[in-house]
Amino acid sequence: MSLLTIDHVSKSFGSHNVLNDVTLHFEEGKIYGLLGRNGAGKSTLLNIITNRIFPDAGDVNIDSESVFDNDSKLGLMYLMSEVDLYTNGTKLSQIIDETELLYGGFDRDYANHLADEFDLDLNQKFGKLSTGYTSIFKLILALSVPVKFVILDEPVLGLDANHRELFYKELIQTFSDNPRTFLISTHLIEEVANIISDVVVIDQGRVLLDKPVEDVLEKTHSVVGLASDVDKYTSGLNIIGVETMGTLKTNYVYGDLDDRILPDTVQLSNFDLQKLFVFLTNNASKGGSK
Repeated sequence: MSLLTIDHVSKSFGSHNVLNDVTLHFEEGKIYGLLGRNGAGKSTLLNIITNRIFPDAGDVNIDSESVFDNDSKLGLMYLMSEVDLYTNGTKLSQIIDETELLYGGFDRDYANHLADEFDLDLNQKFGKLSTGYTSIFKLILALSVPVKFVILDEPVLGLDANHRELFYKELIQTFSDNPRTFLISTHLIEEVANIISDVVVIDQGRVLLDKPVEDVLEKTHSVVGLASDVDKYTSGLNIIGVETMGTLKTNYVYGDLDDRILPDTVQLSNFDLQKLFVFLTNNASKGGSK
């Protein structure tokens, strides 16, 4: 089983530090969500992973072997990003031919299936595609290449709700039929929350969270009740967010509850991944609790 490792990677552009000592591990056969605000460093990290830019420090390895200038390891990864690498006058079918030459194989039957599902004519030219269909075509390439690590940077850019739903359905199906690692960088957290197995949150170039989604959600606690009772119950806990409405107060806790006894006046439930992301990144930008 292959392992993709990011080892103490840092990157600056001029005086701006984009990534700061990032260390991550991506196992084969999982769907990861890479979450972060605009400018958090997500795209820079993905470009370093795939050798499109070089880090100032650190290394990226697959199975303990550096990917930098290493064609055999780079051939195990495919990055679909917002950057268009194809000329406007090139037919989509020709781009598929060229992709097959680069990667030594291509699932043409599956690509044709996806083209039919998305109603995309592969004989048209790349420059004639709308923003949404440009994303769709690049997704078809990404899902059809024979790689172990499929990296998708904002994969549903320009897709309408129906096409996004179709993409998520096809992603789950192809992962079930042919398990490999997917790393999805997106701001549509609600849409991927039930798809990803593990979540990575980065903010201001640093890793705030790197855990299985199930483990993360078990540690989210929404504590609701009268303000005095809520504050007493949550005293000493890791409170990452607060909301009030009249005499009612909600303290959002991330972490263990220390087996403390819940009073009858207080209600306890879990909260979702998107709310956790908002609280974590808000606190990080203010220098608060993580």
